[in-house]
Amino acid sequence: MPIAGLPGRGVVEVAGEDRVAFLQGLVSNDVAQAAPGRAVWAALLTAQGKWLADFFVIADGDRLLLDCARDQAALLATTLSRYRLRAKVALRDASGEFAVHAAWGEAAPAGGIAAPDPRLDQAGWRILAAAPLPTDASAEDYDAHRLALGLPDPADMEAQKTVLLEAGFDELHGVSWSKGCYMGQELTARTKYRGLVKKRLVPVDVTGPLPAPGTPVTRDGAEVGEMRTGRGTRGLALLRTEALECPLTCGQARLAPRVPAWMALPARETA
Repeated sequence: MPIAGLPGRGVVEVAGEDRVAFLQGLVSNDVAQAAPGRAVWAALLTAQGKWLADFFVIADGDRLLLDCARDQAALLATTLSRYRLRAKVALRDASGEFAVHAAWGEAAPAGGIAAPDPRLDQAGWRILAAAPLPTDASAEDYDAHRLALGLPDPADMEAQKTVLLEAGFDELHGVSWSKGCYMGQELTARTKYRGLVKKRLVPVDVTGPLPAPGTPVTRDGAEVGEMRTGRGTRGLALLRTEALECPLTCGQARLAPRVPAWMALPARETA
């Protein structure tokens, strides 16, 4: 099983007897489902339902650990703390106390606090350890793995702009439709039930120089989206749904959208 250290990831600790109820009213998924060996992928949204951060919620004794982008950890802890009010909960950036890893393959990893990545079976495992574990793969190898699967990274999202359903949070088990209210729920539900998703974050095969994030994507000269992250000949791009079956141009490269099996599109649904 390949295992890679992820130095770009950090950890926010949420402790206190109200930790589950506190997060439950703020984030997109059902935090009560987090348990030893079972992680929950969730997002924090603005009141208008736009993405601010996403993370894996991992239960560890009397605390919850949020595996998040390292450059978001301090801000995430501060932002969540603003909603604490009288809740018996304590939050802090604990990134310096953990080494975050990802593993993928057949066998379960040994060592650390581990849970399967809840987005896809093929995604592998998330691991938090007090010290770096032995590795046989790099963060770049993991990045190539998640791009092949079409899994979004925080670098693929735009704070206060991205809508969860554009980024696959529904199909990838990042939203609970039954747990009750949370911040930004109204827009998220309206987007789903009124069929308002007009763009999707989609894997693309790249022929030519890899375009920089933010480079416009065009079809016959008309802009239909923009490039997000990429590595080698693979990347993710935010594209209008009507452009997903067409050859596209991005900078000096050609893009071929590759809709993954897990992604549900209206045109592909059957009765």
